[in-house]
Amino acid sequence: MTMAGLSLADLHKLPRWAKRTVMVSVDLLLLPVSLWIAMSLRYGAPANGLAMDPMFLAIVTLPSILIFGRLGLYRAVMRYVGQQAFVQIIKAVVASAALVLVLGLLSPAIETPFSLAITYLLVALALVGGSRWLGRWLLNDHKFARIGARVAVYGAGHTGRQLVSILAQGTEYRAICFIDDSAELANRNIDGLMVLPASGDLEDLVKRYGIQEIFLSIPSASASRRREVLLRLERLPVHVRSVPGLNELISGVARIDQLRDIRVEELLGRDPVPPVADLLQRPIHEKTVLITGAGGSIGAELARQALALKPRNLLLLDISEFALYQLELELLQTQSKKSTETQIIPLLGSVLDQKRLAQVFSTWRIDTVFHAAAYKHVPLVEHNPYAGLGNNVLGTVRTAEAAVRAGVGRFILISTDKAVRPTNIMGASKRLAEMSVQALGARPDVKTVFGMVRFGNVLGSSGSVVPRFAAQIKQGGPVTVTHPEVTRYFMTIPEAVQLVIQAGALARGGDVFVLDMGDSVKILELAKKMIRLSGRTIRNPGSATGDIEIKITGLRPGEKLYEELLIGDAVDQTVHPRIMRAEEQFLPWEQFRECLTVLSESEFHANDQSLRTFLLKWVDGYQPPLHDSMIAERAAV
Repeated sequence: MTMAGLSLADLHKLPRWAKRTVMVSVDLLLLPVSLWIAMSLRYGAPANGLAMDPMFLAIVTLPSILIFGRLGLYRAVMRYVGQQAFVQIIKAVVASAALVLVLGLLSPAIETPFSLAITYLLVALALVGGSRWLGRWLLNDHKFARIGARVAVYGAGHTGRQLVSILAQGTEYRAICFIDDSAELANRNIDGLMVLPASGDLEDLVKRYGIQEIFLSIPSASASRRREVLLRLERLPVHVRSVPGLNELISGVARIDQLRDIRVEELLGRDPVPPVADLLQRPIHEKTVLITGAGGSIGAELARQALALKPRNLLLLDISEFALYQLELELLQTQSKKSTETQIIPLLGSVLDQKRLAQVFSTWRIDTVFHAAAYKHVPLVEHNPYAGLGNNVLGTVRTAEAAVRAGVGRFILISTDKAVRPTNIMGASKRLAEMSVQALGARPDVKTVFGMVRFGNVLGSSGSVVPRFAAQIKQGGPVTVTHPEVTRYFMTIPEAVQLVIQAGALARGGDVFVLDMGDSVKILELAKKMIRLSGRTIRNPGSATGDIEIKITGLRPGEKLYEELLIGDAVDQTVHPRIMRAEEQFLPWEQFRECLTVLSESEFHANDQSLRTFLLKWVDGYQPPLHDSMIAERAAV
């Protein structure tokens, strides 16, 4: 399509002055035409005489053009003309009509100046405004410019409309329609797009309109509502993405156009339970807090939330220099924005180093310890049992004993559901760590209040299944699942940490707290959902159709099909609906010391029978893995 030999695509390349010249030229034509049409309509016949007088037309047109320029009509970029620009057009045309009215009152040749001015206003508004709409359509919606992906926006509210407006400014995406839950908006037209009901056949809608992506624009929806919507959308053969959440938009952390892939926690999410303010404040506010393993996923989130609760001093202990550096940098940046007076102290060291622990506890009068330092990856610990048992058990004991000697008020151990009837060395090591805290806390001479919090998998932690699946999908597959029946409990890291802090405040001594993890999730179904939400299709084994294959690899050494949170049945509810207190048996300290002696004096290997004998003796419910040959093979490499 061309305009006077100039293609529409070439209009984008014109210099700014040339584009303004085109706009002024169009208005120089439309304003006299508007006046002629207005006089013809007013007097019921084609106008002549005054309407054709060049001087009269110039007196109306030229000042009007100057008014248009003064109001910024020629500074607007035609492709991005929006609501505010049309408000300025209305003001400019009203000013031009006022000029016609004044000239009409001064000219005896015009019999009805007021009605003529009104007619001219309406005609000029239609022609001048319509020219802008036409220009915007030609530049934005014409096939030469609109080659982007066809998009449906789920949510026709304020944010959804803003998103459509932003998308119209580029060529990467083309908004085709809205999808909305509101029956009142169904089949209505908003900003030139049809609003289609979410209750309809979405799969048919995708095929009929050729939708390639769906942008979820419901930032204020609850977690359960988002989950409900996503469970419908993930079945569709399209890529689903989302605008940032309401808190991110309000705080300025993110913008509407910063679309992101759906996070798996949104699929598994649930509405948060408001924290009990006193439980959050009690172990941290105006206190000196030590977090071990601060560079890890849980430890780092503990540090973030603790800083927000304004401790006097926040001590961060980790063996990884890089992880500690990154965390300190992040917290200092946060602190500069919040203007808190907390002293942040990064401490390099190992929980196995008794001298370093003694130095830390003697230097700082610590009130609360959150012990998150642990080796947690099941296969790695399975093949490195001596390191795993040493760090997870002896590291916990040495840190706890240092806390007792220093008179620390509260010590909270971060544990795991894998400690319940463990089938792997990592789980067994965490159960022994629990037993050490229980035994130490029961000693009559110990004043430190000990507690432990046991929960399942956290979404997004290092090495967890979710980021692994995401990386495999990005690489084109295959996505590896160990067994089709494997299930796991999941919780977001922020929710888990918030509950850990509150559980720590509830501790009375030797408590085992269990977090409500919601419903268990089948890992195979999770993999399928993640593939579909990425806009890919699942390829069945042996099939040539589909994008990504799911490959069953077999259970890893020590891996369970199902995880549990309780050893026994004795569990009581606390003041928090998602924190429960369990009653579990443990050994007295004097008896448990024998276990620690054997552990500290032995050096276990993956294929060592003495390792199994040791764990069978000391860890009640330990179920040795069935894949000893695999362990021996790996250990021999």
